[in-house]
Amino acid sequence: MLRYLAALNAHDADAVAACVSVGFVNEHTAGLGRGVVGRAGYRERLDGFLAEFADLRYEVEELIVDGDRAALAYRMSFRLVSAGRAPVRVRGMFRFRVDADGLVAHRVDYWDSGEVHRQLAVEQ
Repeated sequence: MLRYLAALNAHDADAVAACVSVGFVNEHTAGLGRGVVGRAGYRERLDGFLAEFADLRYEVEELIVDGDRAALAYRMSFRLVSAGRAPVRVRGMFRFRVDADGLVAHRVDYWDSGEVHRQLAVEQ
């Protein structure tokens, strides 16, 4: 999980995709999030995501691991390029399941898209 976050923080789409399984399931609970199934589909979206979420940075608040499962509380910051706004900061939680090869097989991302909208609206 930490290697996965490090790859996201480095804005390295190939390294991010290398951290997930072929059948990776990416699930979002926030209205602004978009899920996808499969490493290839996930990799396809990464360049656009990393370009739109400029200066993306995840900071780990807490990591709890139990066998092949983990929960990671984070603080995320980014600058939304299409909105041309100053950095947005939001707290969230990843829930991971890792396969036998140590790759992320399933990720559920919990974050408050309303808070993102609120911060973007304040800057207008």
